[in-house]
Amino acid sequence: MQHDACPDLLLQDMPVHQPRLKLAVVTETWPPEVNGVALTLERLVQTLCERGHRVQLVRPRQIPGDSEASSSGVEHKLMRGMPIPRYPQLKLGLPARRALEQSWAQRRPDLVHIATEGPLGWSALQAARRLRLPVSSDFRTNFHSYSAHYGLGWLKKPIAAYLRRFHNQTGFTMVPTRALAAELINQGFERVRIVGRGIDMRLFHPDRRDESLRRRWGAGEGDTVLLSVGRLAAEKNLDLVVRAFEVMRQASPDTRLVFAGDGPMRPVLQRRCPQAVFMGQCSHTELAACYASADLLLFPSLTETFGNVTLEAMASGLPVLAFDVAAAGEWVTPGEDGWLARAGREDLYLEQAAGLAGRMGALRMAGERARRRVASQDWQRIAGQVEELWAGLLSVPPTRSRGAILPLAVTPDGRAR
Repeated sequence: MQHDACPDLLLQDMPVHQPRLKLAVVTETWPPEVNGVALTLERLVQTLCERGHRVQLVRPRQIPGDSEASSSGVEHKLMRGMPIPRYPQLKLGLPARRALEQSWAQRRPDLVHIATEGPLGWSALQAARRLRLPVSSDFRTNFHSYSAHYGLGWLKKPIAAYLRRFHNQTGFTMVPTRALAAELINQGFERVRIVGRGIDMRLFHPDRRDESLRRRWGAGEGDTVLLSVGRLAAEKNLDLVVRAFEVMRQASPDTRLVFAGDGPMRPVLQRRCPQAVFMGQCSHTELAACYASADLLLFPSLTETFGNVTLEAMASGLPVLAFDVAAAGEWVTPGEDGWLARAGREDLYLEQAAGLAGRMGALRMAGERARRRVASQDWQRIAGQVEELWAGLLSVPPTRSRGAILPLAVTPDGRAR
């Protein structure tokens, strides 16, 4: 597979200085909840505040006593929520159009950015449109793809139709990869804009390798540690992680498997693979140490919109074995800084895994190249590109379709035009 020199973004680097904005950012997930949407959105918001913008964060109340007190330049506006089935620790925002309309009429933001498409996100969209506020959105989760993993495959088309209707009412929708942009355009999504994801290169660093942690995993100096990072859930294709471990262990008995993350499939996986180490939910710092202390990331998910763990691993000097989709498809150069299998070809994934058994030298060299590969993906650059898109949206008169004159579009084959 051929890669461009810089495949993550199709926008030119933006000017350093952009007008400071009053932003309302709407999301139904936020730390301490641990998921890719919450963590990457938090980092983007922090960076926007560092660049002088004022952010009102609209989100569900997560726990009793949750405070609206401002922190790090972010004003929190808490709304009612309810637990999500199967994930009671997460909250789904309840409809709140009137409350948001009243709030924004009194303190009008320059722009509303909606990160999630649940009831709270829909309410924010309707309130912003009534007030003629410019709106942008993110496409961050393949809800329509997840439905098949929970016995709700019949909902895939209705969910996709809802998402299309939702996003087509915003000035533009940000997506992290060319492939996802092309997929959504083929489904009728309009004004799709490609903006990559940033990475904290100081946190995710090879220097965080911890030999004492490896010893707790039962790994000796020459042993190979395979790592799986993320929610332990059906849509992550984790049975293939276990099968890859078993294949590699047959060829190289001193192979270890570590799961970093938690979720409903943990009991099943513990019965299926009692030899594995289960770290449970990890903090940012603990996760950074896990990446740097392992030797290969196994990431066989086919439902990611991006897959933040790919960049986190590569920044940590950890090569990735993944399918040729999402972030891995755009960032991994096969055989150089990681390994890819054609999407859905589990036989090829297992074949690649078997070929890597015991090859510590090749894994280390690929890890060094992986770190260099993602070195440019700092959050300041990503925030700058988001600012450029917002500047284009704000330049459109309110009587016109917000976002219609933005310069970037993407053809179904992923090219800019």
